[in-house]
Amino acid sequence: MMAKAYGFSKGRRGSVSINLDQPERELLRSLAGQIEEFVAPDPLDPDADPLAALVGIDDTAEVPDDPALARLFPDAFVDDDEASADFRRFTERSLRETKVAHARVVIAALESGASDIPKDQVGAWLGFLNDTRLTLGSRLDMTEDSHDALASLPEDDPRAGLFHVYDWLTYLQDTLVRLVMPR
Repeated sequence: MMAKAYGFSKGRRGSVSINLDQPERELLRSLAGQIEEFVAPDPLDPDADPLAALVGIDDTAEVPDDPALARLFPDAFVDDDEASADFRRFTERSLRETKVAHARVVIAALESGASDIPKDQVGAWLGFLNDTRLTLGSRLDMTEDSHDALASLPEDDPRAGLFHVYDWLTYLQDTLVRLVMPR
């Protein structure tokens, strides 16, 4: 009998299979819970315009102070603060809700113990992995030029463990992308 590939592999009937040890599944579950909490939109003001609330317009949306949130929700227009603010008001709440939904899909799959991910949930997994990598990369001040320096951190450096998680998530994301990309 051939051993299952580590990470993501082709599953049955168009699904994707995830093969991880229990501690890794628990780590992913924990990260998904943290991302869910981190990106969740603030509750809407009860006195807000009901139509605006219904369609997801958020008049309180601002550029986040936290660099990781700013990376997840960047300005849409580099040279136009007013257009960026309008875009943010109309889209950020929905983007946050989508990121929360992606994390919840991952949590549900990991808590169920399932190893097959239905084809219609693969996008949520990709979104979650990307959001988590962007968040960790921001915390590590990751740049194209800093990867090698971070990879060679001494094990007693507090950033070393975070970098190893970032690198592992990069591997998982890569295996999943390779599975779903047309050849």
